[in-house]
Amino acid sequence: MRLPLSLLTILLCLVAGPAFAADAGSASVAWILTASALVLFMTLPGLALFYGGLVHHKNLLSVVMQCFAICCVVSLLWAVCGYSLVFDGDAPFIGGLSKMFLAGTGGPRAPSGLPETVFVLYQMTFAIITPALIIGAFVERANFAFVVIFSALWLLVCYVPAAHWIWGNGWLAAMGAMDFAGGIVVHTTAGISALVLAIMIGKRRVFPQNLTPPHSPGLTMAGAGMLWVGWFGFNGGSTLVADGTAASAILATHLAACAGAAAWTCIEWLKVGKPTSIGIVTGCVAGLATITPAAGTVSPMGAIVIGFAGGLVCFFATLYIKQHAKIDDSLDVFAVHGVGGMLGSLLLAFFSLAALGGAGLAEGMTAGKQLGVQALAVGVVALWSAAATWILTKLIGLFVPVRVDQESEYDGLDLAQHGERAYEYP
Repeated sequence: MRLPLSLLTILLCLVAGPAFAADAGSASVAWILTASALVLFMTLPGLALFYGGLVHHKNLLSVVMQCFAICCVVSLLWAVCGYSLVFDGDAPFIGGLSKMFLAGTGGPRAPSGLPETVFVLYQMTFAIITPALIIGAFVERANFAFVVIFSALWLLVCYVPAAHWIWGNGWLAAMGAMDFAGGIVVHTTAGISALVLAIMIGKRRVFPQNLTPPHSPGLTMAGAGMLWVGWFGFNGGSTLVADGTAASAILATHLAACAGAAAWTCIEWLKVGKPTSIGIVTGCVAGLATITPAAGTVSPMGAIVIGFAGGLVCFFATLYIKQHAKIDDSLDVFAVHGVGGMLGSLLLAFFSLAALGGAGLAEGMTAGKQLGVQALAVGVVALWSAAATWILTKLIGLFVPVRVDQESEYDGLDLAQHGERAYEYP
């Protein structure tokens, strides 16, 4: 018996329809799992190598060790209570505790429909890299015990509230604050905290006259390349779906990185007469940090402008912090991540406009109103981060030394703190 063509078509659609829907869901799950791996790859080994190449060879292992320890401690805290405090409920200031120990996370999470465990994992990688960014402010002189304790408490006291306010439907989200992938939640918190710690811990004993150059620019360039690739998961995964918006965010990320690197290199070439490897990768990271809050809402051309602005502004911020303010923010965490993240968070108010090719603002929101909301969010989170960092550092300092002694600093933290050397010379 032959079926009419129309009936056969209907039957095929009924069979194929559910399969297509399942494949679409699977694609998003696969993408966010991949993005999670990419963001973790940013910390280990990306950030560890990026920072490690910039320090003296006798401190390389200490930097890598701090990144590893932060990853372990933050992951456990995130599972115990961090995730719940950020994403359980929509109270204005902090989440609930019903998801402590990841209870009740076995099903899908609205509105994305992703398995909640996938969402937990993805957000965990953001929580890991944020305190890891801070260590660049005090390399070569901070006590390992202090770094671990501070990172754990800072996650709960600083990162968790800020993440809830914006990403957990807290009070700043209710006001309309926009932060696509962490210009405020990640880069502002880490950058401001890094600046406060650099001031409180104090300068390296060799700063600024006798600083040695980075011991391995090659390691730093390799780490920067890993950060660049990993950032595709950082920004592209923030859509939580595998779709055109994710592709647009990745394209914007890439173009901003290129623009930031080009801007930094051009200025450096004009100023010192040579383009350096450290300069181009720092400019790249500046562009990446600046586009992060806006990657999903601006056009490719808007991303280029934002990335170029990030490279330009962060270059002069670095000079000001080191040469004029005389603050030993050793690896320019505030000047690159903090300034870049805050700058991008403000610029998105304009470059997200539909008239400039962006995704558009919320209904009834003008560029001026959005700028005001963004400025408020940046200011509040910056003040909270500064206060939390100062208080935590003072409290922890009552129990463990914040800084190593002069002999340990001279010998290097690899040997003094961990009893090992990165390199064994004959």
